[in-house]
Amino acid sequence: MTIFEEYEFSTLQIDQHGAIAVLTINRQSALNALNGETLSELAQVTDIVAENAEISALIITGAGDRAFVAGADIGELSQLDGVFAGREMALAGQDVMHGVASLPIPTIAAIGGYALGGGLELALACDVRVASRSARLGLPEVSLGLLPGFGGTQRLSRLIGSGRALDLMLTARQVDAEEAHSMGLVNYLADDALQKAREVAEAMLRNAPIALSLVKEAVRRGLDTTLELGLENEADLFGMCVATQDFKEGTQAFLGKRKATFRGE
Repeated sequence: MTIFEEYEFSTLQIDQHGAIAVLTINRQSALNALNGETLSELAQVTDIVAENAEISALIITGAGDRAFVAGADIGELSQLDGVFAGREMALAGQDVMHGVASLPIPTIAAIGGYALGGGLELALACDVRVASRSARLGLPEVSLGLLPGFGGTQRLSRLIGSGRALDLMLTARQVDAEEAHSMGLVNYLADDALQKAREVAEAMLRNAPIALSLVKEAVRRGLDTTLELGLENEADLFGMCVATQDFKEGTQAFLGKRKATFRGE
């Protein structure tokens, strides 16, 4: 029995395979678009994952072959009226994406089909992106009279550079998996994105869990500060690693030419 059996979600499905949890967004009739209910459930699941010591990695994917997440729910968006309502909607979406981005464990987006608008923003909140060869990615919000509001303007430009990011956002064009891979938007291409995501997660989890978490923290903090302060923070986190039992186990295993057994201590 896993902790997820204690909860019911109308638009999400959660499965646990050992230390790896797979979160599937399941609104196939709407190409898995993010409505208010789904965003609320995503926030709830993120909290559950963060508090569950049994889970060491999270994969996020979409149900069916047509879409990872095709975007935000346009029907709901069309009902927004006025600056305040729009700002509150953006802040709510940003909060959900921040919850995913700030998880201390590795997160991987397994992208099949469309990952547009809010769907791509969700993928950008993950650490690594794996795309099927049929995937289509983009931030086409300007074609609706909007701009990406769930973190896309910030995360995409940090990931692939402002020039490429502005090209995608200002033209509203979609890119195929090959082009997304070539620009660094996607880390891996695969015939089966979910299977490849599991393989990547398993490769990550062969390493020391505390070190994995602190790598994420070092990168996250470094993006929000100067190089000098980022390096200082890196040294602090390096010191924390040295104080762990995992560090002792890892170095002793290397010197003894054996496989390390990490315990997250």
